[in-house]
Amino acid sequence: MKSIFLSALFGLCFSTVLMAQENAVEGTLIDQENQEPLAYVQVALFKSLEDSSPVAFSDTDESGKFSLSAPNGTYFLKAFFLGFEDLVVPDIDLSQPQDLGELEMVSESAALEEVVVQTTKMPVRSTMEGITVTPENNLANAGGTLLDILRNTPSISVSEDGSISLRGSTGTNILINGRNSSLTRNLDQLPASAIEEIKIINNPNARFDAEAEGGVIDIILKKGQDFGTHGSLEGTYGTRNRSNIGGSINHRGKKWNVYGGYNYRDWKNVGERTSVREIFDRNEILDQSTRSSSRRTGHNVNYGADYYFGNNVISYEGVYQYGINYQTNTLFAELDRIIDGEPDSFDYVRRNTEDESDQGIDNALIFEHSFKEKGHTLRALVSQSYTNQFKTQNIDIFRNTLNPDPSNLNGQERAFTDEVRNTFIFQADYIKPLDENRKIEAGLKSNLRKFDNDYSYARLDEQSQEFVEDPAVSNVFLYEDQIHAGYFIYSNAGGKFEYTVGLRGEMTFVDTYLANTDERGAQEYFNFFPSVQTMYNLNDNHSLKFTYSRRIDRPTAWRLNPFPDITDSLNVRRGNPNLQPEMIDSFEFGHLANFDKSSFATNIFYRHTEGQLDYITIIEDGVSYSQPDNLLSSSSYGVEFVGVSEVNNWYTLNGGVTLFRISVDGSNIGEEFTNSGFSWNTKLTQDFKLPYGFNFQLVGNYESPEIEAQGRDLSQYYVDASLQKSFMENRGSVTLSIRDVFDTRRWAGFASTNTFSQDFYSKRETRIALISARYSF
Repeated sequence: MKSIFLSALFGLCFSTVLMAQENAVEGTLIDQENQEPLAYVQVALFKSLEDSSPVAFSDTDESGKFSLSAPNGTYFLKAFFLGFEDLVVPDIDLSQPQDLGELEMVSESAALEEVVVQTTKMPVRSTMEGITVTPENNLANAGGTLLDILRNTPSISVSEDGSISLRGSTGTNILINGRNSSLTRNLDQLPASAIEEIKIINNPNARFDAEAEGGVIDIILKKGQDFGTHGSLEGTYGTRNRSNIGGSINHRGKKWNVYGGYNYRDWKNVGERTSVREIFDRNEILDQSTRSSSRRTGHNVNYGADYYFGNNVISYEGVYQYGINYQTNTLFAELDRIIDGEPDSFDYVRRNTEDESDQGIDNALIFEHSFKEKGHTLRALVSQSYTNQFKTQNIDIFRNTLNPDPSNLNGQERAFTDEVRNTFIFQADYIKPLDENRKIEAGLKSNLRKFDNDYSYARLDEQSQEFVEDPAVSNVFLYEDQIHAGYFIYSNAGGKFEYTVGLRGEMTFVDTYLANTDERGAQEYFNFFPSVQTMYNLNDNHSLKFTYSRRIDRPTAWRLNPFPDITDSLNVRRGNPNLQPEMIDSFEFGHLANFDKSSFATNIFYRHTEGQLDYITIIEDGVSYSQPDNLLSSSSYGVEFVGVSEVNNWYTLNGGVTLFRISVDGSNIGEEFTNSGFSWNTKLTQDFKLPYGFNFQLVGNYESPEIEAQGRDLSQYYVDASLQKSFMENRGSVTLSIRDVFDTRRWAGFASTNTFSQDFYSKRETRIALISARYSF
């Protein structure tokens, strides 16, 4: 019995050891087309293809090699890589180690896809439609926001108030995950760490909305696709106690991918602005200076899930934002004039204290079905986004003095703004391959928007010591629009010549209502928007492209709202309810050169706009009113160069130069509103790999003077520097950044007409030091 027991115990232990023993399977993944190794491909082992979670998973290294270990058994190996068909290797017996050798993956290349540099860490890539930016690959973006990314992106300029200009055009259609969202009105609330990539499309095809003169900027948020559980943590601290902290996590099995991210931001700033305005026929000079300070705290959460079943995917994507902004602007004004031949002067101080809270949420439900035929898909989505901004302004006025001492207070005003925005999207897209090279696409989309702006303005009555509402300024403004669209696209990617032609139709309904005057406005119009994209492949490295699109730029709700912004009672900004949309024809011809470690794109572009929307300034009773208006037309043409290159294993260079000329014809308003001029901008990023795991980066930006309808904005230039130390096999890093190293960034310009001249100079605290730490797992 003892020997039997020992034999049984030995057999049990031996079998347990055999069952627990692990063996490895290894191999190398290569591109079938060019036989080059594929780096960073996801590779996983499954007990069966129906399993929801892998037994083991990893990524290939830079030479395409992988190695996975698992207990004895029979497995399926599966490799996933964007742009390639999934690779499946069945019946892998791990009773002993296995070497699968070289395994080929087949590209899913389609017509007019990106022409990208074949390296893995390029922050900017040239594409057929424009450029693609990967924020994580640029040290200058550490601890920043979406606006910081765009400031360092070729072709793009960011103004003092955060508005975006693309090749000199302020009309851009900004999307989140490919769809319209109310959240895009607060771009400085989206942290750079939450953004996967940004696609800049200069001449979008008919699949995209025809909205916006300059093109499309599509912000793709991170959601995580790697098998298993992965995440990251990031924190930033900087001068003036600026701070930013956040993290993200995702878990993916075979059937589920769940992800989420959170970011908290506390940002402070100070600045000053000066302006001098002269009204010729009044012999009047107004000299103003403003000191400002602000603090913004904000929370940003993005979350979602993907469920895979059969040939279907159901996805939910969500974003939530909440922020509070505190701001104080103190305006000092000196007014000198001649009245009845006698000199007269008037001094005053206006201190505006603002508290603003913003809350926003974006939800989308997406269904995608893949038919048996490769590339044959149906996709449908519904989304809703909502923002609510509530702002309180308390204004103290000190007349006949330049000393804002409480004893000199002799006037008070206050204002409340409650603005609610809702956007609903319903969309369906269908793609059907006709053969290996040809395919058709068709889709329907409805975009429904409603904006409600409730503005209340009151002055303190000195006798009753109560605030009395001013009905001439207070109002409720309602804006609603509906854009219903359909499109059709045909593309052919066969041979050296590839092309895509499309046609989009959009029906637009716009309704506005101004409550205090009981004014209603309505517009209704239908437009066709053709698009053409062609590419001729000279050889494996060089291609020529031509694109054309007809576009529309509809006036935004706040441009239509006529109520005035009275922050400065002598320089008032207001909207114009009579604005009409711009109609734009945009052409581009380019050359793409793609090599193993470099990529270059040269584009010549021309854009003509009928009904150009621009801000003009008029003087009424000594008050300057700035408002948008439809000019007769404008045109711009220029050339753009974007390049990226790994010069050697320690030095990488990328950047762009854009040169263009703008002509504005506002002769329908007056000859003084006609202007033309040449402008250019350049951005250059240099990366240096240093010993001991250090990386150093220099980013230089220059924007030349640029013309406006009545004047010119002056040039601006600055340099950012960053030093990063990586550790733990690049899973962790610490980055020291100094933005605007030489403290040269400012905004300045002038306007000049037959009746007045005005110039301004604005300087914020732009030289900022930040230290950021990041860890990925």
